[in-house]
Amino acid sequence: MTGRIHTEAIKDKETDTGAMSMQAGTIQKLRLRIIPYLFLLYVIAYLDRINIGFAALTMNKELAITSEQFGLLVGIFFFGYFLFEIPSNLLLHKIGARIWIARILISWGIVAVMTGFVQNVSQLYVARFLLGLAEAGYFPGIVLYLTYWFRQREQAQAIALFLAGLPVTSILGAPVSGFILDRIHWLGVSSWRWLLILEGIPAVVCGVLTYFLLPSRPAEAKFLTRNEKDWITEELNQEESQKHGTHRISATQALTNGRVWHLACIGFTLNIGMYSLTFWMPQFVKSLSSLYSSTKIGLLVMIPYLVGLLAMVLVSRSSDRKMERKYHAAIPAIVAGIALVSLGATHSTFSSIFFLCFASLGIYSVYGPFYSLPSEFLTGFAAASGIALISSVANLGGFAGPYAIGLVRQRTNSLYGGLALTGVSLFVSATLMLLLPRRARVQEG
Repeated sequence: MTGRIHTEAIKDKETDTGAMSMQAGTIQKLRLRIIPYLFLLYVIAYLDRINIGFAALTMNKELAITSEQFGLLVGIFFFGYFLFEIPSNLLLHKIGARIWIARILISWGIVAVMTGFVQNVSQLYVARFLLGLAEAGYFPGIVLYLTYWFRQREQAQAIALFLAGLPVTSILGAPVSGFILDRIHWLGVSSWRWLLILEGIPAVVCGVLTYFLLPSRPAEAKFLTRNEKDWITEELNQEESQKHGTHRISATQALTNGRVWHLACIGFTLNIGMYSLTFWMPQFVKSLSSLYSSTKIGLLVMIPYLVGLLAMVLVSRSSDRKMERKYHAAIPAIVAGIALVSLGATHSTFSSIFFLCFASLGIYSVYGPFYSLPSEFLTGFAAASGIALISSVANLGGFAGPYAIGLVRQRTNSLYGGLALTGVSLFVSATLMLLLPRRARVQEG
């Protein structure tokens, strides 16, 4: 009798071990098959969004664009993005990620290519606005899409690995953009035009591929076995049921929820810093020495993003392991704020790159923990609308920050004051994060 009980205990233990192995293998499969492709798409998206920062090195002179006008050019993209972001995310949730993400990629790729043919600053304003309109919903759509595949305990790292496309785009895009500006003048066309045209084509190509390659839900994933599909679907459904039990909220209620707006304000002040750094760093580095070629500027700009990439992965992993978000987001924001404010204390290339590294380290470390917070209390259409609202308001920081720096530079002929102002914004972001209530208080429907 004792022997039979012992044998059954061994079998149960083996069964538990097998189940745990299957579960870990499923999560690993998802990370290897879903995230790399989303990462590639985000690199392409973000490159089309920010390459105007490098184009400005020669474009501004050719089109007689002032610093204030450039700040507006950078920022007007986010107005188009803001207008269509919430409807776009709701459509993604209703129609399916595969079809809608493919549509976004193809439409923004076409607009990005056409931007290379503008003839004056007014046409460039229109092109940048349309680019934002075409790309609207892509980022919050992917954040929502990841909640279809990953449980709460894996989301910070999943989001961070996807968002690693932010620094990686600059790591790869900076030297490539610098090379294009210095070397490519085909058919007598300005190099900045070729920069915009060549970097817009991959979005169209990948949009077509996305329609055929990207599964919308685990049930459609051919790379998962039946047991793996059943397990991850059950896990996600269980999490969703728990959220419904404690935080029943509709898509409309999500748009008026206090915690959603609190997160939106954090995102707004955070993006002031991130986009200011992204769009103005090439011109800031160029201001350090008139002897720097576009290629050398691209290589120097790459350094802070390498540091930011490493920090982003490590901080998000720590956040998931400890299941803690607030301090993993607030402390890096403070570090970045100190670095940006400190830039004015030095004018040497070495020390400037040193402070830019800490600014990049701090800013990019925030995103994984921060964007895993909405899915703690939002699900379904409420998650679609809530995440889109947070992203919409946050992206307006992409207008406010770069435009404010353009205004400051226009009046002071220096970038230091504007960058210090964005550092203060990051202090505000950290403060708002620390003031975030521990638990979501959501009105039951």
